[in-house]
Amino acid sequence: MNVLLWHVHGSWTTAFVQGKHRYLIPVNAARDEWGRGRAQTYDWPPTVEEKPLGAIRDADVAIVQRVEELGLVPPGIPIVYVEHNTPKGDVPNTRHPLADRDDVLIVHVTHFNQLFWDCGSTRTTVVEHGIADPGVRWSGELRRLAVVTNDPVRRGRVTGTDLYERFTPVAPLDVFGMGVAGLSGDRITTHDDPPQRAMHAELARRGVYLHLTRWTSLGLSLIEAMRMGMPVVALATTEAIEAVPPDAGVLSTDVSVLVEAARRLLDEPDAAKSLGERARQVARTRYGLDRFLADWDRLLEEETCGSR
Repeated sequence: MNVLLWHVHGSWTTAFVQGKHRYLIPVNAARDEWGRGRAQTYDWPPTVEEKPLGAIRDADVAIVQRVEELGLVPPGIPIVYVEHNTPKGDVPNTRHPLADRDDVLIVHVTHFNQLFWDCGSTRTTVVEHGIADPGVRWSGELRRLAVVTNDPVRRGRVTGTDLYERFTPVAPLDVFGMGVAGLSGDRITTHDDPPQRAMHAELARRGVYLHLTRWTSLGLSLIEAMRMGMPVVALATTEAIEAVPPDAGVLSTDVSVLVEAARRLLDEPDAAKSLGERARQVARTRYGLDRFLADWDRLLEEETCGSR
């Protein structure tokens, strides 16, 4: 099957393109948000082909991830809209921009998203995330804390940036991701936009992974940390409470509980290892790549067969 999709979310797309299909990625001279082409910092298979949008004429289905892409899809191609984001604005009454349409299927990446978005009569389903094995295992050799986020200065409270200094008395904090260079603070070190493989290797050396985002569907970096066997400490918000069972991490809406948990896990390496091993099992079972790709294969087959 020939699948048209734009390169929007690097980690999600990296998992998606591991499937059995041919993936057609628009590219333009600027390699901007409408034509990034193949990823530069992720490993993608040769079945991912970048082409100018006007040269993509043989797509069987389009995976759309932004409303603005709808008008760019060639006529007659079935559209599946992937909703990566939690609703904004008047939550929980936020209407989805594609509400009450009969020409599109909305695929939510978490059950939380499906619950909170008001999609009206538009068909919806959920395909939970899947990730490839990062290929590294947690060692925790450095008594440091780790966070992965994007644009923490601009996004502020959304990403929990205001909470970072609550944890720095426990241990130095390393922040990885895009747009993190503008962060400042005592005992905070930034690692701006590292290649994924290098980032995973460095994360695995840190003692505890912190997930402090208040409002997000479900950070793929949290699942990746779990898959590496890292002990995780997270805000009990959005889908995190489903992704991290009580025996696989420490979750709370009380930040002081999370601060003490981070301290305890750094002080008790055996407890940290046990928690991380359980997190690894959970991530491998629930967010395995094989399950993710199989779910998508079934969905794409259903949508393209129905359009013939």
